[in-house]
Amino acid sequence: MNLILLLGSRQLASLFVLPCLLTATVAMAGVIDDSKASLELRNFYLNRDFRQESARQSKAAEWGQGFIARFESGFTEGPVGVGLDAIGELGVKLDSSRDRRGTGLLPFDPASKEPVDDYSELGLTAKLRASKSVLRLGTLQPWLPIAIYNDTRLLPSTFQGGMLTSQEIEGLTLDGGRLTRSNLRDSSGRDEIGYGRASSDAFDFAGGSYAINPQLAVSYYYGQLDEIYRQHYLGLVHNHSLPGGFSLRSDIRYFDSRGDGRQRAGEIDNRNLNGMLSLGHGAHKVSAAWQSLSGDSAFPYLNGGAAYVVNLVTLNDFTRAGEESWQLRYDYDFAAQGIPGLTFMTRYVDGRNARTAAGRSGEEWERDTDLAYVVQSGALKGLSLRWRNVSFRSGNGLATDIDENRLILGYSLALW
Repeated sequence: MNLILLLGSRQLASLFVLPCLLTATVAMAGVIDDSKASLELRNFYLNRDFRQESARQSKAAEWGQGFIARFESGFTEGPVGVGLDAIGELGVKLDSSRDRRGTGLLPFDPASKEPVDDYSELGLTAKLRASKSVLRLGTLQPWLPIAIYNDTRLLPSTFQGGMLTSQEIEGLTLDGGRLTRSNLRDSSGRDEIGYGRASSDAFDFAGGSYAINPQLAVSYYYGQLDEIYRQHYLGLVHNHSLPGGFSLRSDIRYFDSRGDGRQRAGEIDNRNLNGMLSLGHGAHKVSAAWQSLSGDSAFPYLNGGAAYVVNLVTLNDFTRAGEESWQLRYDYDFAAQGIPGLTFMTRYVDGRNARTAAGRSGEEWERDTDLAYVVQSGALKGLSLRWRNVSFRSGNGLATDIDENRLILGYSLALW
């Protein structure tokens, strides 16, 4: 069962009453004891300055308020349990204009080019449980290497389809399913699943991960976007404790992507090897990453999703054809200085040899700084404040130069 309704600007109240209405239904089925509901508030301001001479606009700046209501029921008793989940999303424009649109926070009217006052979505997900396997049908937010929903703006994206997750064997998680539509992070509509400007009937996937021991896990996934591309993924994550209180984490990922059928998005031919090593000690963590792409095309991933690569950072993912990139990152937790909740992160990513229509030696780099604080006690406990600063530059056939600041306030309220 898959029911998706679009909410209008006068339906903000439904985001709050939705959990209550569903609770009554679930209680009749005897599954209220295991249900939970929450409301997330997200206030997002994004200011982007375009520095290149050829920019169509000098600035993109928007401010919005997001409401994300989630409900998750328990299951009915018996060998096959039945349940229902729901998500309601509403984004409200606080400040924007026709000449400052384009941040990804707000959709705009195709005719007038004016940002809309609000946009919304309501999605329901039916679920069945047998033993340690769960089948979900409806609105999905998968977090798999070959299919990840995007949660980098005011509201998260969603997909429509079915997904089976099984954990019958200890340490082994198996996933399989089909996605048919996507709701983008700045849209109320549901588009056919696709990549770039090409659409497909379905994206089929299967795979799993296995924890060999508490320190080592391996994974394999396969995805096929019908008539567009096929993709294999292999991954390995290893955590190791070193003498002197140090810890080492290794995260290695490999994708092999090829065209499928009529290749509606053009030729797909890409291999992507990327990995990150992180060394931690106390409040400090230093990370180094490498990403190398080969083949004749860029790295493909679903519209409405994100690239599962280590050099996916605030603005860019460094996945152009032939591109090689490296990253250095530093994290610090101010709890060591007696300020719990305050964290700092800075990183630099440099990409070279990117192939574009203008040449084969494109260069780009990005520098990010994050300062975040989560209130630890009092009436505002759980309130998060984050400042993100970004500088991005490119050349040799690439022509985008950006300075950007993001201010994000977040608060999650457990309704029950």
